[in-house]
Amino acid sequence: MSQYHQHDAGDAHHQHQTHYTAARYIGIALLLTGGFAVIETLASFASGSLALLSDAGHMITDTAALALAFIAQRFAARPVSNKLSFGYTRVEIIAAFVNALVMLGIIVWIVWQAVGRLLHPTPVQGETVTWVATIGLCVNLLVAWLLMRDQTSMNARAALIHVLGDLLGSVAAIAAGLIIWYTGWLPIDPILSMIVAVLLLNSTWGLLKESGWHLMDGVPHEIEYERVGEDLQNIEGITSVHDLHIWNMSPNHPVLTAHVELEADVRWPILLESARLMLRDRHKIEHITLQPEWQDDGIVYKPDHSSQNDKKP
Repeated sequence: MSQYHQHDAGDAHHQHQTHYTAARYIGIALLLTGGFAVIETLASFASGSLALLSDAGHMITDTAALALAFIAQRFAARPVSNKLSFGYTRVEIIAAFVNALVMLGIIVWIVWQAVGRLLHPTPVQGETVTWVATIGLCVNLLVAWLLMRDQTSMNARAALIHVLGDLLGSVAAIAAGLIIWYTGWLPIDPILSMIVAVLLLNSTWGLLKESGWHLMDGVPHEIEYERVGEDLQNIEGITSVHDLHIWNMSPNHPVLTAHVELEADVRWPILLESARLMLRDRHKIEHITLQPEWQDDGIVYKPDHSSQNDKKP
């Protein structure tokens, strides 16, 4: 690691946190989901159930999503390098964005297939659907419990949305199987499949917007941009603030950079410490880079070194 990537103890938590815990949970979930996906796919073709096939399709894409999430977590745990000075933290966000796009595609596919089944009903083995879907529900509950143990990871949350979709799909498949088993009413199979698809759309769209917002370097939703600028400018010794940028380098790790114009006689080390404490306590921003600029008779003087990354000269 280059010497230029070292951070002071006071550099508030730009810590390269490991992601091994999330990766372990995702890895176990991957094995469980992938194994049952094969079984459920075979059973869905044998029974002729769209609800069960939809659930099997969910589990297959869940397997792919969990595999992608697992790889992303392992990448995110890698140390920084001279070419990637922020490390691999963005891999997690990219994986979540891709997972959301995949889930949207699944939803469209389910609705398309359900419409076809409503127009052209096909025989369904209700008893087989019921038993296989019940086992699938148990598997999904176990996987969801594993993923819910680490909700700080966007990847784990993205994978959890897939699994929650499977939970709904399993419940729908059980209901469809029971109704067909005892009544023989075939339309219930595609109807329940479409209901599950609509319920999934809301959570999937939310994840897509959130991960997309991170990729666009948007201001974190919990931080008020204007308020941060006002609080910085209200610090005694600072006359104005410009070029203020706030974004999340990774989920729940906001970063701030700004230029601050100072009064001529201000002591920068003292003021920097005040700004650091204010941003940490009021806005939960701990990784900051402030560029000081001194004013004297309307002329702005900048230091020769262009950035002070929480260092005191």
